Amino acid sequence: MDKGSSGGALMAEPRRVGARGLLVAWLPVIAWAALIFVLSAQPDLRFVPDAGTDFVVRKLGHMGVFGILALSIRRAMARSTPVRRPGVAAMLLAVLYAATDEIHQGQVVGRHAALTDVGIDATGALIALVLAGVLLSRRR
Repeated sequence: MDKGSSGGALMAEPRRVGARGLLVAWLPVIAWAALIFVLSAQPDLRFVPDAGTDFVVRKLGHMGVFGILALSIRRAMARSTPVRRPGVAAMLLAVLYAATDEIHQGQVVGRHAALTDVGIDATGALIALVLAGVLLSRRR
């Protein structure tokens, strides 16, 4: 078991998860990431005719889809890895995917990459993970 500088364990004992368990844990993550990829590949993606309303809808959409991605990563990591803080790891992976998603959007005609969107995506992931943490702590 690895030890951090504070002496606390960084990793739990390895989980024994078979191929089916890995698939059940990670398939939702892969499917959701694929959906994000497909949506990012759409040129000039609009949801409502009014430009101002569409802007708000798209930014809230960014927050929502990356919140769901972070939660699905957290679930997968908690079920299939020895990571003791799956929420922290999920946050990092969701932000990393958000950054690569913006790079991808920068290659699509009619779309552009924006660092502010990575921040919006990260905010959505953080809100979802914090809310899930609060709800999980109340269940204990």
